[in-house]
Amino acid sequence: MPNPLVLPEIAAVKHEMVAIRRHIHAHPELGFNEFATSDLVAKLLAEWGYRVTRHIGQTGVVATLQRGSGKSLGLRADMDALPIEEITGLPYASTHSGVMHACGHDGHTTMLLAAARYLAQHPSFTGTLHLIFQPAEEGGGGARVMIEDGLFERFPCDAVFGMHNVPGLPVGQLGFASGPFMCSADTVTITLHGQGGHGAVPQHTVDPVVVCAAIVMSLQTIVSRNIDPQETAIVTVGAINAGKAANVIPASAQMTLSVRALDAGVRQRLESRITALVTAQAASFGATADIDYRHGYPVLVNHVAETELARSVAEEWAGESRVIRQMRPITASEDFAFMLEKCPGSYISIGNGESTPGNALHNAGYDFNDECLPIGATYWVKLVERFLA
Repeated sequence: MPNPLVLPEIAAVKHEMVAIRRHIHAHPELGFNEFATSDLVAKLLAEWGYRVTRHIGQTGVVATLQRGSGKSLGLRADMDALPIEEITGLPYASTHSGVMHACGHDGHTTMLLAAARYLAQHPSFTGTLHLIFQPAEEGGGGARVMIEDGLFERFPCDAVFGMHNVPGLPVGQLGFASGPFMCSADTVTITLHGQGGHGAVPQHTVDPVVVCAAIVMSLQTIVSRNIDPQETAIVTVGAINAGKAANVIPASAQMTLSVRALDAGVRQRLESRITALVTAQAASFGATADIDYRHGYPVLVNHVAETELARSVAEEWAGESRVIRQMRPITASEDFAFMLEKCPGSYISIGNGESTPGNALHNAGYDFNDECLPIGATYWVKLVERFLA
């Protein structure tokens, strides 16, 4: 039965869009290596009448459609895959060993392509539309690279919007959130220098493993005692590497941390306290610490007015029952945050259907739900028609 929410013209080409999505899924590419994907995207957009610009941020593509004068709007989709070996066994499973679309970027790209095709064939807006197909979201900071390559100077936007699928929400349900929505993500590498020696005479050593143990426990006091309990702060020790033999105390040890926050001030506070605590803890044992603190993605903050506009479009089109007005913040991170630092806009969620342990994001058994394609594409059309009325 046809979905009454989907534009008939989009429903009519659903099978073609599914074929495109599954082709991209079968041929995944890692960040800044999306050569075949960007070739396909650029070819289709050019055929549909867009002015296509390649190599914005290395493998990024920007497609522009202008109809008269007026405001300008940017819509963004990410194209890259993840370094994961797919285990779905699907007929269109990844043909590239160790690489798969485990986050649904194949679906995000195809939804925007489906909307692009409709908008090219129906003169339903006045202004300028920029479609941004971004590389390297998965840790590569492709959004920042596109911005540094002049994205918003070359393609000015009055607002920019992105969309991501969410397993666990009903298919096609749309979620919105004003304000801070996704966490910053920083990586900290700590190298502790002690005094190695024989495990039988520890009194003649400065054991960096013991220092690591003390630091692991102390780090959690930053979250519990230095950060407001009503704020979000996460300090995760993901790796400790030290020594190779049971009876040898190593001369050094290394720890790697993931640090997340939902507020820029909290992010700064975490950095300050982690640096001070690690330095002091190491010194208290007679060790020293080298701290490599690397800032990753910033806090993703959705702009209030643009989020309200996007929300009102969804409620008017799909009805309030299919809309989550204010989603809870997510502790994952997203480099669309860089775009929202430069341009007003909002990051939207779309339900991907039932979530199971084997069908979650960044999981080897994940697959994007093709039923989302025409719904997401239709929503993009409705948003364009409202914003560029």
